[in-house]
This record gives sequence, C-alpha cells and structure tokens, in this order.
Amino acid sequence: MTRDHLIGRWVHSHEEDTEAERVFRPADHPLPPSRGREAWELRADGTIVVRRPGPTDEPRETEGAWALEGDELQIRESDEDRVGRALTIVEAEPGRLVLRQARGTPK
Repeated sequence: MTRDHLIGRWVHSHEEDTEAERVFRPADHPLPPSRGREAWELRADGTIVVRRPGPTDEPRETEGAWALEGDELQIRESDEDRVGRALTIVEAEPGRLVLRQARGTPK
C-alpha cells in the first residue's frame, strides 16, 4: 500500500463496522441515508479535513495533519479537545478503507 491509495475523501460506512474495525468508503460510493456521517478528506499535502455531525446535526469541520507510518494512519487534528490517533490499516482498496484502533492509542 502506498500513501496515494489514501488520498481523497472517505465517508464512514458505519453499517459495515465491526466491534473492532471501522469501514470508510469513497465519497461517491452510494450509502443509505443517515442522520450524519463522519468524513475525512486526506489531502496530498499531508493535511486532513474531518467533518462530523455537530450537536444539531449540522456538519462541523476540523483540520489537521495525517501521515502514513508503515501500516498505521497517524491523524492529528488541530482541535484542542482531540489528541493524535494511530489507526492500523487492515484493508486499503480503491473502494474500501478498513481501520482498527492501533494498540495503546486513545480512541
């Protein structure tokens, strides 16, 4: 897997999640209606835009940085309330990204 496989906009497909893994699909992938979905835009310059439903279901955006370290996706949002995360990449295909919380990192 290369860094280029991750660049783009990924939307959380919570219907496909397991207890241990989170599934993301490309933004153009058809997903069923939902009150709100987390979405990540991983940019080639190493920046990330994270969109989450806010308290009134309006999307909230935070920015930050991302990096690929071996099979781990490292994410650090600029939001003061969030700490960096390390997510193990279980699967990375053009139409599907599966992540698992790396051991010893906060959720």
